[in-house]
Amino acid sequence: MKKTNRKVRSGKVTSNKMHKTIVVQVEESAQHPKYKKIIKRFNKFKVHDEKNIANIGDLVLIEECRPLSKDKRFRLREIIKKNDSTS
Repeated sequence: MKKTNRKVRSGKVTSNKMHKTIVVQVEESAQHPKYKKIIKRFNKFKVHDEKNIANIGDLVLIEECRPLSKDKRFRLREIIKKNDSTS
């Protein structure tokens, strides 16, 4: 059996309006090549959430998987921290 290295990222849930799908915003810090200032970059990924357990504001760990739909390429691995605010 061949083991593959899958990309694992952590981010914050920004939307859970879709059935079995969440949108996760991943923050990346990088240094500007010319000005040497640290800048933040954000990417949004659609993530498969089989049990609909993630809520907006949760910090989650996602991992790369086979294409599940047109946009979904990641699967929810675990919830690192639940959002404490009650609304």
